Formats: sequence, structure tokens, C-alpha cells
Amino acid sequence: MSEVLSFWTGYCERSGVSPETPFQTWFFGNNSEQARELAELVMSGPKRATASLVEFNEKYPEVAPIEKGYSVVTDFEGRPMCIIRTTEVRILPFDEVDSEFAFDEGEGDRTLEDWREGHRKYFTREASEFGIEFSGQTAVCCERFELLYQLGNKAFDEL
Repeated sequence: MSEVLSFWTGYCERSGVSPETPFQTWFFGNNSEQARELAELVMSGPKRATASLVEFNEKYPEVAPIEKGYSVVTDFEGRPMCIIRTTEVRILPFDEVDSEFAFDEGEGDRTLEDWREGHRKYFTREASEFGIEFSGQTAVCCERFELLYQLGNKAFDEL
């Protein structure tokens, strides 16, 4: 049994969720340091949202957010770190992302200005990989989620 499947099965046994429930497996960002750092922000509390390019989600539908869907979030190397459940998916132009969403992403100083600066750089690089030009009107998928289970969650393990 893979490490991810074992993690999922353990969560299901403790939570009462059927192990046959579909789930996705993915990591944040595009490198080892970023994947771990962002997953740790989820596990420590401030990160309850993430954003992705709609173009990316269309190219990789297996990791595109699904409202009420479960995800095993891994580090870049594929080791499970936590399980989340998507609570909201909204698609809007980059320039219409608001300060509340930027705060919920839990990154940087949590301001809209910081969010836009960091995500503009990230999305510009990512968009160029797809041969598209990034702009303020580029469609962004804004996903909110809840943390359900995390690596080393002793309180949950004792249930």
C-alpha cells in the first residue's frame, strides 16, 4: 500500500469516511521548499485558501479543485502531510481577488498587495509554460478549504 493510500485509509478509519470516497493527491507550489512551507501553513492554521490558474486546472484536471472534494496534500516528494476538504471554488479575474481571500491564503503579510505581488510573479512564470500571457484579467481559481487531518495529529490518533 502506498504511503498516501495508507494515510488516507488511516484518516477514514478514524473519521468514519468511507475509504472508497474519491480523493485527489497534490502538493502546493512547484518546488520542494514551497510545497513543504505551504503545507506547514495549512497545518499550523493560517492557510485556508489557495489559488491556481484556470488554464493549469484545465491541463491537469486530476488536481483541479472539486467543491466538497477531499485532497491528500503531500510534500514535493509525495509524502502525505495533511488532508483537506474544499469548501468553496470561485473563478474570477486575477484583479478581482479581494483582500479577504488574500488573508485566507495565509502567506506573506496576508495583505492583498503582498498576495498580488507574489502571485503575479508565480502566475506569470506558470502562464508562460502554457504559452499564454498573464494579465490582470487572467482567470484564477480561488479555492477555500478546511483542514481535516494532519501528520502527527496525536489528538486525532487517540480517537
